[in-house]
Amino acid sequence: MAAFWSASIWTVRETYGLRAVAGCCAVMAAIMLAASCSAADSQGKPVYDDPAATDADFPVQGEYAGEVEVDGQRFSYGVQLVAEGNGSFMAVGYPGGLPGAGADMSRKFTGKGVRVGEGKDAVVKIEGVDADGVAYRGEVRDGAIVVLDGSRELARLPKVERKSPTLGKAAPEGAVVVFDGKSLDGVEGGRMTDGGLLMQGVKSKATFGDATLHIEFRLPYQPQDRGQARGNSGAYIQGCYEVQMLDSFGLEGLDNECGGIYKAARPDVNMCLPPLSWQTYDINFTAPRFEDGKKVANAKMTVRHNGVVIHENLEIPEGTPGGSNGEGQAGPLYLQDHGNPVRYRNIWIVPKS
Repeated sequence: MAAFWSASIWTVRETYGLRAVAGCCAVMAAIMLAASCSAADSQGKPVYDDPAATDADFPVQGEYAGEVEVDGQRFSYGVQLVAEGNGSFMAVGYPGGLPGAGADMSRKFTGKGVRVGEGKDAVVKIEGVDADGVAYRGEVRDGAIVVLDGSRELARLPKVERKSPTLGKAAPEGAVVVFDGKSLDGVEGGRMTDGGLLMQGVKSKATFGDATLHIEFRLPYQPQDRGQARGNSGAYIQGCYEVQMLDSFGLEGLDNECGGIYKAARPDVNMCLPPLSWQTYDINFTAPRFEDGKKVANAKMTVRHNGVVIHENLEIPEGTPGGSNGEGQAGPLYLQDHGNPVRYRNIWIVPKS
């Protein structure tokens, strides 16, 4: 394997408007930034909340997956290509496939891409080192990462678009509809976009104890921002226990990143999809128990992020910072406003009692 990658030469070539790039264990890719911004934050950095109005890097960032044949054997690989602004990218390679789909997280690695040139002739040169310590380079064309040995093509890894299996799931009988795109009747302090999406910073009128919840959310594209400034919000169960929302596509997967229970637990796997993709949380929540005003059992929850279990029957010893409510037997769903344009749709709760 090491000999294969050391023989590979990589370059990333951009065709203007191309929605492609891809990757593999040693593949990292990127493309150009061009185009004007549709919005900007208070520091002048671009903030995009509409997939139809972004920049030249947006069509290139995303997920890529496929197989590479080495010595007669086929190996699956995945790559997440993360736009970092101004033609720069971080790429994360996963032997085995993408996160939640076979990735060997112990062998993941990162690389960098920088655009050289302008327009249709722009080339993004990629450099990185794989999990075996082998340096690599390569090329992107026709919607895929092309793995090369000199000028010889060895493999193609196409761009893929994964969707949550519960995306668009209808509210079952007995559910309390928090938001369905038709009105703000189910929330307090609600605001809705012209396109019928719920904006951040709202609280459900309904309160609940034990329940299952379905939440669909879309994180903005903020390529030049980092950390907690990049698409930040949170779903506070009972207004008290935060399941973090953050554009942590391609990142480590910490307790303060997407899917983390803030200050309590990191997700078992980082299932965050690229920004401006619709994502889902499906949460099975058990409220804390109280006797004579004293808590006798902690809250618990199982969380599925885009259909993959990231917390299973996790016990949460106390409320997390930033919530609207303290611990109790019942409380609302609170969607935090952290200053970023996170959007929501199709939210419902099924109380268990």
